[in-house]
Formats: sequence, structure tokens, C-alpha cells
Amino acid sequence: MYTGLLHTHNMFRWLVLLALVLAIVLAYAGWFGKRDWKKTDNITGLLLVIFMDIQFLVGIILYAFVSPLTKAAFADFGAAMSNPDLRFYAVEHILMMIIALAIVHIGRSKSKKAASSLKKHRVAAIFYTIGLILILAAIPWDRALM
Repeated sequence: MYTGLLHTHNMFRWLVLLALVLAIVLAYAGWFGKRDWKKTDNITGLLLVIFMDIQFLVGIILYAFVSPLTKAAFADFGAAMSNPDLRFYAVEHILMMIIALAIVHIGRSKSKKAASSLKKHRVAAIFYTIGLILILAAIPWDRALM
């Protein structure tokens, strides 16, 4: 079960990153191109948050129930904090990903509520870019190609 969930989580990451990059490109193109907010922009943002929510759900199942890394970390949390690998998975990875998820959700919500197309694109561009930076910082790149 662990291996299947881990592979799903690892592969789904690329779908999340693809959707995020697409949403960012559309947002910046709309912002600097001063174009109207289109249905495509809305659907891309919606798919982005759906993909991120699914990824978070798989990640939380791994984190809370099946990962041997987090089980080891929680068995002796003090010792885990002195081990960079265990600390990364027990604290840093999940914390940065939750913050990134919240930022992307806030960006989606604020972009939907903005009064003008320019503001919609600007808000989406800024929030999605911050989310991307956090996600890239929190990906365990030593395992990224698994």
C-alpha cells in the first residue's frame, strides 16, 4: 500500500506542477497583455486547486497512516529533529505544502472575487507564483524522479 501511494503521490506531483505552470503563464499573459478574464482562466484555476487537493489528500494519507519515515519520526520526535531527512518529512515538507495549498486557494478565491480582469490576473499571478516557489522548495528532489 505504501509503495502504491508513494508512486501515486510522486507521479501526481508532475500534474500539479503542470497545472500550476499553465495557470501562472495564463495569469501573467492576461495581466501584462491586459486581456479579459476568460473561461479558460477560470477552469485552469479550478483544475489547479482540484489537483492540489487530491495531491494533498494522498500526501496526508501517507503522512498520517502509512509512511515509515513519519512513523519513525513520531516514535522519537526529539531525535527526528536532529536528523535532516526525518525532520524534512515530519515537519518541513508538510508545513510548506500546506502553506502553498492555502496560498493557491486564497489566490483562486481572490481572483474570482476581483472586480476587473486586470486584478483577477494580477492576483492569480502573484499567489500562484508564491505557491510554486513554496512547492519547488518543499519537493524532495532526491526522490523526485522515482
